[in-house]
Amino acid sequence: MEEYIETSKAILFEYVPKVITAILILVVGLFLIKLIIKSSKKIMEKRSVDVTLQKFLENLVGWILKILLFITVISQLGVATTSFAAIIAAAGLAIGLALQGSLGNFAGGVLIMIFKPFKIGDLVEAQGEIGVVKEIEIFTTKLTGLSNKEIIIPNGSLSNGTIINYTTEGTRRVDLVIGVSYDADIKKTKEVLMNVLASHPKVLKNPTPGVTVLELADSSVNFAVRPWCLTADYWDVYFQITENTKLALDEAGIEIPYPHRVNINK
Repeated sequence: MEEYIETSKAILFEYVPKVITAILILVVGLFLIKLIIKSSKKIMEKRSVDVTLQKFLENLVGWILKILLFITVISQLGVATTSFAAIIAAAGLAIGLALQGSLGNFAGGVLIMIFKPFKIGDLVEAQGEIGVVKEIEIFTTKLTGLSNKEIIIPNGSLSNGTIINYTTEGTRRVDLVIGVSYDADIKKTKEVLMNVLASHPKVLKNPTPGVTVLELADSSVNFAVRPWCLTADYWDVYFQITENTKLALDEAGIEIPYPHRVNINK
């Protein structure tokens, strides 16, 4: 019994200081990591580093420092770092296979940072989703959807797929198709539609808006109505031009075809 007590005391005296030191290293290390990230953020802001790159680097530096801190803590506990490195090397293949998706997403994030197909605040369409870029992290990119929902897309699939950036050019064309009756006068209809575009305050004068005959459909003459606007005004222009067109055509006595029911039992 005395030998057991003595052995226990020896173990406590040997490992308790190591555990306490490891905990202190962990606490201080996490504090320093937070301080380093905060300081680096201020430095990047002073040097006007792109916001998108700032977020990505903060995320990357945070992960690297935490991994180094983890290795330092376990080495303090008595785990040989050389043995630990050997274990990582031996398990590298298995980890690589298990994390193929994550590694691909990391590589995708790096490619996005290098080629910059979009930045934070841009309106983009990718992977069947449309939204404003909220944040670009190491593995994923977050968008805020048009209905204010958060959309998270893996960077791997994002970097390998088609990306449509609606913000880059600053302007967008609104594509509307307006059908009128075959009895309507084409020149008069074009004049009415052009007046609708010209009178809207958010429709740009340059590029010039256009109204052309698109097709002779089965029951209507379809016009392609193409106003240009600032990207931020797209939906306002889309809905307001649609409404104003209906009102203007009604006022001009130009019919918009719609299915009619005929009662044959009269």
